[in-house]
Order: sequence, then C-alpha cells, then structure tokens
Amino acid sequence: MRGSRQDETLAEAAVMALTRQLELAPKPGLPDPRDLRARATRQDHRSLRWSAKALAPGLAAMAAAARRTGRATPGLRAELGAIGRSTEHSVALAGGGHRGALWALGLLVAAAALEPGATGTEVTAAAKRIAAHTDRRAPRRPSRGSTVSATYGAAGARGEARAGFPHVRRALDALAATRSAGAPESCARLDALLTVMCTLQDTELLHTAGPHGLRHVQTGARAVLDAGGTSTEAGRAALAAFDGDLHARAWSPRGSGALLAGALFVDSLPVTVRA
Repeated sequence: MRGSRQDETLAEAAVMALTRQLELAPKPGLPDPRDLRARATRQDHRSLRWSAKALAPGLAAMAAAARRTGRATPGLRAELGAIGRSTEHSVALAGGGHRGALWALGLLVAAAALEPGATGTEVTAAAKRIAAHTDRRAPRRPSRGSTVSATYGAAGARGEARAGFPHVRRALDALAATRSAGAPESCARLDALLTVMCTLQDTELLHTAGPHGLRHVQTGARAVLDAGGTSTEAGRAALAAFDGDLHARAWSPRGSGALLAGALFVDSLPVTVRA
C-alpha cells in the first residue's frame, strides 16, 4: 500500500466532510444550497463547493509530511504552516473561502496520518500535540483572528487547536446522541452545528458583531436545542426563526461551520484506502 494513496484518501475524506457541511441546510448565517446570492457571506454556495476541491492537494501534502515525520515536532508544525499558506493561495485562485476549515482540517488530517487507524479523541489529541508547537516560519504580522482574540480574550482558532479541538469533540458527541435517538442524519449534523455555536467564541462574529452579537448567536443556537433539536417540530420552528434572524443581520458564524467540517472528517475515520 503506497503512502501517497493513503494521503490522498485522507485528503479526499476531508474535502468530502467540508462538502457535506456546505450541503447542509438550513444553516443559520452560513452559506447553503438555498442561498445562491450569499447575502450574509458574500460567497455563493456553488463557488464555495468548487473552491473546496482546491484544498485536496494541500491536505494530501500535509498528510504526507506528517507520515514522513512520524511525530509531532516543531519542524512538522512549520512545514504544515508553509503548506497551508500555499494552499490558501490556490484556494483563492479557485474562488476563495475555507480559511478556517483549512486550518482545522489540515491539523486533523495530519493527526490522522500520524496515528493510522485512530478515531475520535485519539485524533484530536494528536492534533493538539502538533498545534502545541509554534510555527517558526509564520508571518509576523498579526491576523484578524489573532487581533480579535487578543482584544476580547477569545481562544480563537489557535486556542481551539491547542486545547485539542473541544468543539469538534462536542460536535461528535452531538452527532452520536442525535443518531442514537433515531433522527435523520441531516438533523444530527444540524444539532452538532448548533452545539458548537452554543459555546464557541467565534472570532468572525466578534469582529462583525462584538460580544453582544456573539451572545445573541449563542442564545439563539441554545434555543433551538432547548426546543428539542432540529428533529422536532418546535426545534424546526426555532431554527427557522434563528436562520432568518442571522441572515437579516448579516452575521455569519463561520468558525462553527469550519469546526463542523472537522467533526465530520473525524467522524468518517478510519477511511478505507482504495487500491
């Protein structure tokens, strides 16, 4: 079995997870198949699905780097960062988007390559070990996310990774709970997304809406789950109201969407390598 095929299979699984997140509807404030004009996000669903494919070569390269290195080292962290920045450029040429998903999926794909056959918390623990190292080659200028994190004391994407992706783990628990109740898969995924929204300190929301807006989104997500979740009539009514509210405000909880994609990838493990 060739390592390159293993790496490509992990990358394909990650892109499929992102595609499944994009296909899910209705996603409050996030692009989905209904929203071709992309009122909140300024990127339509079709272009996002197309540009998601541009992540595959970079994700495969990240998996290859992790498999070659064999353990979470500062050198591996720096190499993943360099591949990620190159992939961002490729994705921008394909239409843009997915920066948060690339960060989460890149670390999780690398973690899965480090720990073949691992699932769930084993993968997020491996990702935590990688993220614990500083990317020595990263640009010194602060990103918008790091600036917002510093301003409001939010964990941000780096903090989420260094904590072992707690919101990915919560999403996995929500997927399992809703599935065990016999609900459709789409409801399990929506409930998982809302579970993330309830507690994530989304730096994109903090940038556009401030702490009040973040709390508003967290409260709205919790209201849907408290109503019984998206598999119930009351929950669906609460979801429709929440969705309309976020679109009207043009607030987009993009961090939650990226972490749901990460959870769907981890949920798909272990993946089967095709000959």
